[in-house]
Amino acid sequence: MVTDLTTDNFEEIVLESDLPVLVDFWAPWCGPCKAAGPIIDELGDDYADKITVCKVNVDEEPELTRRYDIMSIPTVAIFKDGEEVDRKTGFGGRSGYEELILKVISK
Repeated sequence: MVTDLTTDNFEEIVLESDLPVLVDFWAPWCGPCKAAGPIIDELGDDYADKITVCKVNVDEEPELTRRYDIMSIPTVAIFKDGEEVDRKTGFGGRSGYEELILKVISK
């Protein structure tokens, strides 16, 4: 399951989470984001018991986009214990995104 994030729920869902959280910063007009979307959804299902997977529409949430210094999309960031620990900018493919997840759940 993938959760849509807003400025209102970001702290509770991401920063206060007991699980690591993968956040996909995207926009509906972005071609690479459209390619990444189904992969992010699959990873949310495949790792549902180990991580939380969320999405931020950068057009609708400019404050979050600025706060996390998102300069290009897609950017996928992974948070653990309320801190960003890694990110991948550009289309990373399933293996690239899975690499982020595996690094954080294997520690």
